Amino acid sequence: MILGDHASQRAIVVSLFRRLGHAVLEATHAIEALAILESVGGVDVVLCDLSMSDMDGLEFLQHAAQRGWLHGVIVSGHQPPGINQALQQFTRLLGVRLLGHVDKLATLNQLEEVVHRHQPVGDVAPAISPELPLFTQTQVCDALAAGQLHAYYQPKFSLWTQEMVGVEVLSRWQHPLYGLLPAMAFMPVLERGGMLDDLLFAQMHQALTLQQHVRASDMALNLAFNLHAQQLAQGGLSRKIEDVMATFKVPHASVTFELTESGLLEASASSLACLMRLRLLGCNLSLDDFGAGYSSLQRLCQLPFNEIKLDAEFVRGMTADPRCRAVIHSTLALGDSLGMTVVVEGIETREQQRQLLAMGCRVGQGYVYAQAMSGEQLLWRLQNVA
Repeated sequence: MILGDHASQRAIVVSLFRRLGHAVLEATHAIEALAILESVGGVDVVLCDLSMSDMDGLEFLQHAAQRGWLHGVIVSGHQPPGINQALQQFTRLLGVRLLGHVDKLATLNQLEEVVHRHQPVGDVAPAISPELPLFTQTQVCDALAAGQLHAYYQPKFSLWTQEMVGVEVLSRWQHPLYGLLPAMAFMPVLERGGMLDDLLFAQMHQALTLQQHVRASDMALNLAFNLHAQQLAQGGLSRKIEDVMATFKVPHASVTFELTESGLLEASASSLACLMRLRLLGCNLSLDDFGAGYSSLQRLCQLPFNEIKLDAEFVRGMTADPRCRAVIHSTLALGDSLGMTVVVEGIETREQQRQLLAMGCRVGQGYVYAQAMSGEQLLWRLQNVA
C-alpha cells in the first residue's frame, strides 16, 4: 500500500511498484488507509510518510500493526537526526520490519532495493507457522537424542577479498512433520531445561567432523559456537570442551566462542574462570551483539575477549543515520586500538558492503554474502566456489 496525500508523487510511486510486478493499493490519508486495510485483511508492505495530517505515520503504524495488517514498512521523506534509529526500535516493538527509507520521489532502483528486503535472499529459516504447537521438553529432548537438531553454518567473509574466513555454527530442527524449524522453536525449551550444553556438544561433534573433512582437502574452516552466560557458571565446561577438541585433534585457534553482552552483566568468578581457561587453551572469544546493551566497554575491559561482533542494527541504520555510521567507524577504530578483530553483522546490500569497506571494515556477516547452510552445502561451496 502507498499512503500519501500528494497525488502526483503517489501516482509515480504506484507506477514504479507496478513496473516491479507488485499489486498496489493506495490511500490519501491514514484513516482511509486503515479502512482499506481492514477491508482486504492487510498487506505485506506499507510505504508512508511519518508527517501526515489528521493522523501521523506513527499512530497509523501502531493501529495497523496491532491489528496484524502489515509486515514491513518503508518510510518516505527526509527525517530529522535521530529519528531513523528510534524508528528501528519503534517498529521492532510493533513486530513490524522497517525495510528502509526512500526519497519522496524515489527511483525504481531505490524501491526495488528496499522491497527486496521484505523477503531477503538467503533467509536463514522459515518463520514458525501459527499452527505449530509449543514443543515440550520431552519432544525437544527426543529430537536432540534422535539427531534431528542439525548444525547450520552462517559464513563470515572478508570484505576485501570476498573469501569465506569462518562460519558461525547455528542450529536447526529437521522436524519429521513441520520441516526445517529455526532455533526459536526449541532454544527456549533447551534453556529452561538446562540442556544448552547437550546442544553445544552435539553441534561441536557435527561441526568438528565437517572441519576434519575440510582439513583433509587442505582447506581451513574456522568455527564459532554460541555460549550462553548460564553455561559459564557450571563447573567443568571448559574441560569438556577441551576433551572434545582433543578427540578431533582440532587446532584450538580455529575455534571461537561467541557470548552476548547482556548475559555477562553480572559475570561470576566461575564464569570469568571459564572464559580465561578457554582463552588459555588458545580459543577465541567474541563479544556478540556489541553495542546492543549497556556495559559493552566495561565488558571489554573486564573479560578476555579478542573479537567484537557489532550488532546488526547499526548497519541497518547506517545509510540514513550518520550516528550509526559514527558508531561503526568508532567501533572499528576501537578494535584496532585494542588489537581485536571486529566482525560487522547484518550486511544485506552491496551498498552497505561498499560503505563498510570504505570505513576499513575487514570482516562481515550477512545475507549479502551467503545464507545459513547445511554442512553438505557448506562443503560444496568450499570445494567449488573460488
